[in-house]
Amino acid sequence: MRIYNKEEAILQMNEWGRQKKPFLFILSFNQDENILIAEKDIANSGIYFKTPEFSFLPPMKSEMPDVISFEKECISFSEFSEAFKIAKKNLDFGNTYLINLTKPTNIHTNLSFQQIFQQAKAPYKLWIKDKLVVFSPEIFVKIEDGEISSYPMKGTIDASIPNAEKVILEDEKETAEHHTIVDLIRNDLSMVSKNVRVEKFRYLSEVKTNHKNLLQVSSEIRGDIDATFFNNLGDRFFTLLPAGSISGAPKAKTLEVISEAEKYDRGYYTGVFGYFDGESLDSAVMIRYIEQQGEQVVFKSGGGITTFSSCEKEYEEMKDKVYLPFVK
Repeated sequence: MRIYNKEEAILQMNEWGRQKKPFLFILSFNQDENILIAEKDIANSGIYFKTPEFSFLPPMKSEMPDVISFEKECISFSEFSEAFKIAKKNLDFGNTYLINLTKPTNIHTNLSFQQIFQQAKAPYKLWIKDKLVVFSPEIFVKIEDGEISSYPMKGTIDASIPNAEKVILEDEKETAEHHTIVDLIRNDLSMVSKNVRVEKFRYLSEVKTNHKNLLQVSSEIRGDIDATFFNNLGDRFFTLLPAGSISGAPKAKTLEVISEAEKYDRGYYTGVFGYFDGESLDSAVMIRYIEQQGEQVVFKSGGGITTFSSCEKEYEEMKDKVYLPFVK
């Protein structure tokens, strides 16, 4: 499997976009390790995926065990607190006003990546054999019928909390965070499209997990593209990266703060994967992500930090997002 650097990936996506040649793309968070696979080569790649519109699925199903084991070995609160302090310091100094802070969690499960991929209830799923599995609820961008649309997801709450919907929609920190990310995505889309507008603001969706049900807050933003958009697909797509919802604002400085605070390589986590069919494109942010690291299985998760954030609440959110999206 070929790994493309950023410049190579842009050129290849431009070429296939002009040719209207279908392909799968998997782009890392730092955009330095990118996988591009032409439609004809997907069957031999060891990669399987599913989006609402496109899919390439494994030929055989793997039977689920009678009892599912899933244990988290989360980092300590004190370790998370050190990263939070760095983020908060930069927020207080005005270097950033929204930063997505993430950390890895070791997990122990009797499920294979194939079983997780097949059983997970999520609109976007990706499985790279012996490497990673993703079950993402978050669209990055869709491009079809002369429009580009994005659906940033920012805000999560335990659905069992009394009046959970009212609590999250009226929470000062969550509201400020969501306003910030919507403004950021509007600005990003304005760089590649015209007539950018917010179609829906702060709507809720529910995610069922093996531990608890969660409510998540999203918005819908759209812009109009010209007829030549796909001729420079790589240039235009990479202009939007990394996704604002999993980096922060302003992007350039916030990425520096992320590196300082997190002190680990996200890899493909919080990157983007998707499929171009020659006429339209659908893609997802690679959150809800499990990776094989030698003998250890690692789940990466996190959330947005603002000046209003509580370290304790952010720590709990990071742990809540370590889940499997199914109940058996």
